[in-house]
Amino acid sequence: MREEILFSPAALFAGFLLDCIFGDPHGMPHPVRAIGALIRTLEIRLRALFPETPAGERTAGVFLVVITTLMTGAAAFLFLFIPAKAAGIFGRSAQMTARFLTESISIYYMLAIRSLRDESDLVRKALLLGDTEGARKAVSMIVGRDTDRLDEEQIAKAAVETVAEGTSDGVVSPLFWYMFFGPAGGWVYKAVNTMDSMVGYRNERYLHFGRAAARTDDFANYLSSRLAALLMIAAAFLTGEDGKDAFRIWRRDRRNHKSPNSAQTESACAGALGIRLAGDAWYFGKKVEKPYIGDPKRRCEPDDIRRAGRLMTVSSVLMLILAAFVRSLLSALTA
Repeated sequence: MREEILFSPAALFAGFLLDCIFGDPHGMPHPVRAIGALIRTLEIRLRALFPETPAGERTAGVFLVVITTLMTGAAAFLFLFIPAKAAGIFGRSAQMTARFLTESISIYYMLAIRSLRDESDLVRKALLLGDTEGARKAVSMIVGRDTDRLDEEQIAKAAVETVAEGTSDGVVSPLFWYMFFGPAGGWVYKAVNTMDSMVGYRNERYLHFGRAAARTDDFANYLSSRLAALLMIAAAFLTGEDGKDAFRIWRRDRRNHKSPNSAQTESACAGALGIRLAGDAWYFGKKVEKPYIGDPKRRCEPDDIRRAGRLMTVSSVLMLILAAFVRSLLSALTA
């Protein structure tokens, strides 16, 4: 029984450490890319199957969510089950080793701590060198908005916002779902989040087709995004940032976004750093009016990207500890 209680936390720490050291393995197969390919294929097939009407597209979008989440959950279960089952013929130790390796690798691929820090740091370095065009190009790789109109401060703000939101989407939320439902739960969340990033837009093409994906993502992030904000507030105190203002701005501005979740960590981050985020942005050539988040105590500067990354890292470690504790507790209760 003791072995089972310690198993998930050990795999969790191993997967977390692998992500912090190596980040996303560029050039190698990645489950998120496979999920993306599945979504693109299903979109083509479902659009051809259902009529090009608002109701038809909404129905197709529901099928997209159902099929993608079921296939992802099944694939994650099989990835964890088959190697362990096959290794079981060599005894209990071999089976546990196979389970540990597959679960660790699953968690490694699930997280995005190192990649968020590395990609946002490319923006910071370009800004420090005075390379505005290079900074625009770097930030365009991590944001969904148009970047050709952004000045240096807006580029820095966009990178900070991405790190803040990524703390929830890329770390806390997958670990939240893993915490209660294991690796398969974490990967179902990743599938939902990937769908939202691909089809959850309110433009002409995806207004109806992407509605189910967007609403499912809102549901999947509702509790975890608020937990991420609270962890970021705690991280602000631990890193010497303004924890009191992080809490104040979060309380005041956490709803300053069309999404019920996106402003949660952005508001905590804005308060911690003493800057103002959000505001109007351009998407697909159209200006979208957005409220501001935070108070403009000073201009956002390149070093704020690094400071946001530090908040993300500490928040991630706090979530790691919480997830390990809950998984141990659940294992003990079900053993």
